[in-house]
Amino acid sequence: MKNRKNSVFDGILGDNIILSSLMVISPIIICGDSVKNALSLIYAFNSMTFISLIIGSFVPKKIPYTIRIIIYAVISSLVYIPVRWFAVEFYPDSIHRIGIYYPLLAVNSLIVLQSEAKFYRMKKGRMIISLVFYIIGFDLVMLFTGAVREFFAYGTILSKVADINTTVSGLGMPFGGFIFLGLMCGVYRKIRSSVRSGQTESEE
Repeated sequence: MKNRKNSVFDGILGDNIILSSLMVISPIIICGDSVKNALSLIYAFNSMTFISLIIGSFVPKKIPYTIRIIIYAVISSLVYIPVRWFAVEFYPDSIHRIGIYYPLLAVNSLIVLQSEAKFYRMKKGRMIISLVFYIIGFDLVMLFTGAVREFFAYGTILSKVADINTTVSGLGMPFGGFIFLGLMCGVYRKIRSSVRSGQTESEE
């Protein structure tokens, strides 16, 4: 029973889509340099991933695998249209900054790869819970990255000047995002390894 619970909640710590699987990292590295951009990416990722996977779960399994993947891509592309429209209304500045990485979220790894490998093998209720935690895992990393990079690169938070004497402008560049994400991955894997070691020792 414990393993079943862990597999449902793994999306935050045990199998974080970004820090563990290194999926969907390009938008974070390139565009995740501010809280506003982070919120725009979170909105797009959450909306397109959740809606697309829920709709895709009703696709008959009798259809050949290759055709199913194409159908999932078509579904997410159709979902992208209204999501993009609302993004232009609510995040007009961020949408232009993010550019091509916005539509790329419509075919992110959770939709294309994890749908068949993980989510669609679960019962509906359990699938939804697991999916929500994977999405939360993405959101936490995205928001933390955007806040830290904006604060130290530009000396602002939500475009408001913060009380900081020295900024590291490189942190706002793609290479800075890559280095910062690499450090986060290292810390994350160290914490995850320690937690799993502690669980193994307690079981023994």
